[in-house]
Parts: sequence; structure tokens; C-alpha cells
Amino acid sequence: MTDFRSLGVSDAVAKSLDSRGISSAFPIQELTIPDALAGRDVCGKAQTGSGKTLAFGIPALERLGKAEPGKPLGLALVPTRELATQVCDELAPLGAVLDRTAIAIYGGAPIEKQIAKINKGVDLVVATPGRMIDLIERKEIDVSALQVVIVDEADRMADMGFLPQLEWILRQVDTDHQTLLFSATLDGAVNTLIKRYQTDPVMHEVESKEVTVDQMLHRFIAVHQMDKPKVAGAISRGGNRTIMFTRTKHMADKLAIALDEQGVRAAAIHGDLRQSNRERALADFSDGKISVMVATDVAARGIHVDEVDLVIHYDPPSDHKTYLHRSGRTARAGQSGIVATLVLFNEELEVKRMQKRIEVIQPIIEMFSNDPRLADLASYDPNEAG
Repeated sequence: MTDFRSLGVSDAVAKSLDSRGISSAFPIQELTIPDALAGRDVCGKAQTGSGKTLAFGIPALERLGKAEPGKPLGLALVPTRELATQVCDELAPLGAVLDRTAIAIYGGAPIEKQIAKINKGVDLVVATPGRMIDLIERKEIDVSALQVVIVDEADRMADMGFLPQLEWILRQVDTDHQTLLFSATLDGAVNTLIKRYQTDPVMHEVESKEVTVDQMLHRFIAVHQMDKPKVAGAISRGGNRTIMFTRTKHMADKLAIALDEQGVRAAAIHGDLRQSNRERALADFSDGKISVMVATDVAARGIHVDEVDLVIHYDPPSDHKTYLHRSGRTARAGQSGIVATLVLFNEELEVKRMQKRIEVIQPIIEMFSNDPRLADLASYDPNEAG
């Protein structure tokens, strides 16, 4: 277990971390923080939930000076507004002890308020690409003073179609600066980013503790359309914190209402909700005020909550990669959990094909909502059940 002070982190920051119960560094932090503190360009390969925020946030805050109004010294680009908020929340206590400020900038929130904060002077801006471009084009943010640029979850940026915006921003930063890039994968479009926008980066990789299927317990349950919401409710009662995935925003809303009617505290999160509603739902889920988050795939990219013990594919995923990505929500930070897929009769063939791709071959077992096994999916062996 590596102490943060031994990595070169200041005593003030180490004490702030200690006060939050963070006393030893995760592997990605141990690998990248010394190089980042030394001013090197760093490329880190690590999964969501591996501690990347502190890996880039600590060195950035330690190295930044005080910014002039409208001229931030640090910029972190992230794919979603939820992630922007979470990164800011995690770094705020560290910024406070160093007299450094950080704000989250994203679409869906009043731009005037964001501009007012920037004009007061902010040291680190954590932004989604679209809103950042808007502010640069309005000349409300001047990027000429940037000392550190961070690209977080670069692979998700690519998946979500943000690379053109991301590259546009990076091209505007023509000063000498440090670039820290973190991603779960470093091939394809991400490799292009590294070659174009990093200078002799030091590469660090944490062996993926990701989403490996053997870290999770998998269950495939044949359900009937009318009984499906009740099956989902019965399963969720067996866990403390559950994420359910639906294919559409409409279904996310509908399912959250159906769960509430069963006495299961649930909230939906998707792109049509107002930002304040999304943030409240996410905060309630993190704090344990609600036990189920119903999410679409895109919205779920902004959910970074540990100790999710159940993932339910209410609608089976479109492919095996999506299955692994969704399911990985319950295998974060070395934990494991249960993954249940609900299957209608006309979905069985596709699900069986997907099982072959993820190498989890097991029977799809029919269950009704009054089946006692739903309350404890770990209690039976699907290969012996009927």
C-alpha cells in the first residue's frame, strides 16, 4: 500500500485525503502521479472506477498557479455532465487546501452563471466538449494561459462521437502545456489523439480489473411481458444498490414509476431529464436514499458509483460489448456482484448468441415474480435449476 506523500504529494493534500479515509494510492495513482507531478505528458490506461480522477486531479491542482479572470490554467475534458460534476466534487476539497478553485462547465445549465464564475477567475475548468467550444467561440474563456490539459475517458469520447469537438478544442491550445490522457483503451481513435496531442508521453497501464465475466455472477431469466416489472422489483429487493438498464428513455421513466408503485425506491436517469433532476437522482442514489437507478446506456456513462451489487438488464443489450460495459458497473474497484438479464420469448435466440460471445453458457430459466429465488439469485445453480 503506497502512501500519497511517498509519491511526491504535498502534506496538505495528503492530510485532506486522510480526512476522507483515502490513505493509500490505487495502482493507477501510484504509477502516474510522480510523472505528472514532474510535468511529463502522461497516458494512463485504466478502467472506470480505478481512481483516475485523483490520478490526474492531484498533480494538476498541485502544479497550477492562480488564474487571472477568464484565463483558466487547467482544463479537464470529460464526456458527460454527470462526470464533470463528480470530478469537481471529488477535487474541491483538495483545491480548498491548496487555494485552488475548480468549476464544472456543461450544457443544460445556465451559461450566464458559468460565465460569471469564469470571469471571477477559476484555476481548473472541468468541461464537456460542447459547452467548452461555446464559451471559447463567445470569447468568454481564453485558453492561451493553459498549463495542464486533461482528457478523461477518451475512449468514451470516441464512442459518443465527441472526437471532432475534442480535437477542435485541443487545436486551440497552442501554448506549451502538459497533457494528461486517460482511457480504458488506447487503440484506434484514442491512439491518434495520443500521437497528435501528446509530447513523448510516459505510458502507464493498470491490468484491467475490469469487467471480466468471471468476476460476476450471471443469471438469465425468462419472463412474461406483463410480469416483467414485478420480476425486476423482486430481484432488486435482494440488493442494496441496483442499476437497471432499459433500451429507451420512455421505458426508463415507465419502469421507475412501476417500481415505485411496488414500494421500491427508484429514479430514472436519461438525456431528456433536466440537469438538476439528473443530479438530484444521482446524488440520492449515491447517498442510498433510493435503491434503484433506471438508466439508458448513454446516461449510464455518467454514473460512477461504487458498491452497486446488482445490475439488471431489463432490456437485453444490443451486443456483447454493451453487456460487459453495463455489467461492469457491479465489478468496480475490485468488487463483484450479480448480473441478471430478463429475457422475453422473442429475445431468447439473440441472448443465446450473446452468451457464446461472452463465454457464459447457461440455461435461461423461466421465473414468475412470486418465485422465491428472485430474492437471492446466488442461492441456486442455473445448470441444475428448472
